[in-house]
Amino acid sequence: MKDPYFFGYGSLVNTKSHDYPDPRPATLNGWRRAWVATPRFGVVLLTGVRAPGHSIQGLIAAVPGADWAALDARESGYARVAASHAVDHDHPLQPDIAVYSVAPEHQLERDSHMILLSYLDVVVQGFHEVFGETGVKAFFDTTDGWDTPIVNDRSDPIYPRHQVLTHAQTALVDNHLDRLSAQVKQRHEAPLPPEF
Repeated sequence: MKDPYFFGYGSLVNTKSHDYPDPRPATLNGWRRAWVATPRFGVVLLTGVRAPGHSIQGLIAAVPGADWAALDARESGYARVAASHAVDHDHPLQPDIAVYSVAPEHQLERDSHMILLSYLDVVVQGFHEVFGETGVKAFFDTTDGWDTPIVNDRSDPIYPRHQVLTHAQTALVDNHLDRLSAQVKQRHEAPLPPEF
């Protein structure tokens, strides 16, 4: 039996944040990304949202032995959705592919929720290393919800899988946030105490 794969479109694009084998660039058709709030967290999460006519870049990687337990735990708060038919990739065996998405009924108004900069940094680092600067721009342009406030926790990261970025990668994040400044709310320096 061939291993199934997941399609990652956020932090899972960053292979420093996991060790799933055979990562490959891929495209998920009919979806966009969005920052959403859920009942479980005090911060927003990236989720895939069905959007006919749109597509997002990401990464597929194998789930050896179809042992989804660890990945399901990492992606708690998300539902695992079959997506093989919607993913373009170069894998010769055409494996079954799933994507994690927050179910619409579990999405809340963003209200006081915030984007963790340490989480965004991990996502952007992954896109930079897989897709280059063009891929980073595409990530920002194919993601909705940039009107969510951002908490700058770089000096004391809250996100448990935070990474050290190069100066160039940090500048990429900051430059794109500046580019979207008409949408991006104030970046807060205050500490945030969620369970993430």
